Amino acid sequence: MVSDGQVVVKFGNILAKHCLDQRCSMELLRATEHTQSISSQLGIVARVKAVTGESKASSELLLSNVQNLIQAVQHVLRAAEAACVKGLGQPSADPEEEEVAAFCQQWRENLTQHRAKEALNSDRDELGLRKTRGAKAEPTLMSLVQEQPPRSRNIPKHPIPRKGPTVMDRHL
Repeated sequence: MVSDGQVVVKFGNILAKHCLDQRCSMELLRATEHTQSISSQLGIVARVKAVTGESKASSELLLSNVQNLIQAVQHVLRAAEAACVKGLGQPSADPEEEEVAAFCQQWRENLTQHRAKEALNSDRDELGLRKTRGAKAEPTLMSLVQEQPPRSRNIPKHPIPRKGPTVMDRHL
């Protein structure tokens, strides 16, 4: 969990660097800093628990930190969605930045397709409000991460050999 939190932090930092909207970029940086802190705390709590053994208090503290990390990751992903919608600048030649940009572009295309389908198959009531029954939720970055099969995330998409894991090679 701790290493996955670090991957999300790296993902958020790359997006914040390329976000065209200053407010979205700052929000994304705040969210990644918060996630970084919680991820570090979780690592410390996990190491302490490993040394001290089983106790109800340490288990509860560990669980609480895991829940906080999940919420922080969700905040990063919501801020990343906003940054993607506002627009991203061109990534540098760094393969990780290109991979993050491609991932975000895929999500944005999914969102655009979803919105186009919703506009064509409008389920509106007599007041013009969207009906909630049968309406599909818009795609999120979290859903895109969850729907990718584990094996495809570990296969590099570019021929340049790299050392160590990249942002998108890891399970978010």
